[in-house]
Amino acid sequence: MWQYRFTEIAFKQIKKLPILESQRIITKLDFFCKQENPLKLADYLTDFRLGSYRFRIGDYRVIFDVKDEYIVVLAVGHRRDIYRKN
Repeated sequence: MWQYRFTEIAFKQIKKLPILESQRIITKLDFFCKQENPLKLADYLTDFRLGSYRFRIGDYRVIFDVKDEYIVVLAVGHRRDIYRKN
């Protein structure tokens, strides 16, 4: 069974979101982790500086990498901001 973990930066990002949006994201991450292969539901990113994969959850994106059977969440943000360079 898959599990997810947040990096420190991603945890801060999700805490800043409105409570309903953050609950929706957590609920969807739980759903994805219950799947046999959650990567089938993810999109592959071409810019590896951000991460390897992303989930679309409404207007928000969850950028992540995979390590063993862990989804390591690297960034969480609105679709208009998440791909911008800092």
